[in-house]
Amino acid sequence: MKVVLASKNPHKLVEISQITEAFGFDLVLQSELGLDMDVEETGTTFEENSLQKARAVMEATGLPALADDSGIAVDALDGAPGVYSARYGDPSLDDRGRMMLLLQNTEQVPDGQRQAQFVCVITFVDPDGTVIQARGEIHGELTREPRGENGFGYDPIFYYPPFGKTTAEVPSEMKHQVSHRGNALRVLREKLKEAGYADK
Repeated sequence: MKVVLASKNPHKLVEISQITEAFGFDLVLQSELGLDMDVEETGTTFEENSLQKARAVMEATGLPALADDSGIAVDALDGAPGVYSARYGDPSLDDRGRMMLLLQNTEQVPDGQRQAQFVCVITFVDPDGTVIQARGEIHGELTREPRGENGFGYDPIFYYPPFGKTTAEVPSEMKHQVSHRGNALRVLREKLKEAGYADK
């Protein structure tokens, strides 16, 4: 089944494809279908934004669509940046700029109080009206400086205690086993099975 990923991010396609292959999905980026659209994310939750993106791409292509909305939520910042993780700070900032801004904004937070979670909500929308959502999280804490070259986004400053490393310091296969996106996809797979989509 051809499924459109509501994203222009090739990193995200690679990461999600490694897990959705088991679904029997032929996952393609929206750009591969000539679709160049940015869905305005007006929701205040990961669930709302993920649904907005999946539904918009499904309506534009007429194909089943998959979208995720994810981010990092820092306890000491009352869950910020949260749904605004990809738009944190000045619009001119790139991934590294946003990461450094988050470190700057948590500079006064003492060790032992730097807990954070990566959150991901994935939504599958079928033209027949079916909507399936799954949420995944991974809990860790912020480092004080970037470490590691793997991953993307805030991975270099997200320390995962069971690994004793940041999620940018481990191989992608290792990260997928525990990542917020990996956890959400595993939940989604079970829900897709129940709905008769995924390979049994």
